[in-house]
Amino acid sequence: MTDSDTPRPGGTGSLAGYTVSRIGYGAAQLARLHDDRSRALAVLRRAAELGVDHVDTAQFYGHGFVNDVIRKALRREDGMVVVSKVGVDPNPGGRIPLRLAQRPEQLRASVEDNLRSLDLDRIPVVNLRRSDGGPGGRASGDQLVDLDDQLATMTAMRDEGKIGAIGLSGVTLDVLRRALPAGIACVQNAYSLVARDDEDVLKLCLTEDIAWVPFFPLGGAFPGMPKVTDEPAVHDAARKAGVTTWQAGLAWLLHHAPNVLLIPGTASTDHLEANTAAGAITFDEATLAALDAVPSRSSQVQLA
Repeated sequence: MTDSDTPRPGGTGSLAGYTVSRIGYGAAQLARLHDDRSRALAVLRRAAELGVDHVDTAQFYGHGFVNDVIRKALRREDGMVVVSKVGVDPNPGGRIPLRLAQRPEQLRASVEDNLRSLDLDRIPVVNLRRSDGGPGGRASGDQLVDLDDQLATMTAMRDEGKIGAIGLSGVTLDVLRRALPAGIACVQNAYSLVARDDEDVLKLCLTEDIAWVPFFPLGGAFPGMPKVTDEPAVHDAARKAGVTTWQAGLAWLLHHAPNVLLIPGTASTDHLEANTAAGAITFDEATLAALDAVPSRSSQVQLA
């Protein structure tokens, strides 16, 4: 396990029955280090040294490269909770390099691919990535799959011991409500200080003791999406705290709700250290009120 003397970045939270650091690590950007495997390994080792104990990944990150690095970098004694996702496959050569893979047989195949590449008997948490809400394309044709059919497959794999818990990603309030009887451990939706479309989803997660794991936590991932770091209130908060604007944006999320778990991604150990340091940032009441008052703009950017 992680050294007991190493504080968990951001304090502790709950994920699928595990006690984890509130700041984890999103591994997608490790794909940028495809030609420098030693640097990718170093980023993951540094995350473990800093007390990070949950990592977010997927087989489609770097066409398996990221999972391969995770398998080689992490040790059993790190106590790292691995979270993967299904519902998307690589789309080499496409304008958008990913495509939906929503059919039950695709979900099962993706779990099996993740198990092999991570060399695990069971993946602690697997998120079902849908396209009901938030930025991104919408399912059509044979990718329009009923939620109940997908959850039946996910539940079967949980019963078989292939996955430990089920999460959801890219879902609306209605979809989350429908999924609750299956037992949902976490929800990953696009959410930030400037894009709080899913506040009602977050509140339901809080009520149901479900971890809220925002992606695009600083906004601005696609043209047309607002950026947290453009906000004057964020600049003021960062200046008062003596931190960067992006650190202030991450810290606000931790202050906003106790079930928030962050998974900021980076391919740099320096940036990783700065991200984890955001867990120690505090705001006075006036600063927090000013941040809370920042208007939310829609994150519903569609990718054709």
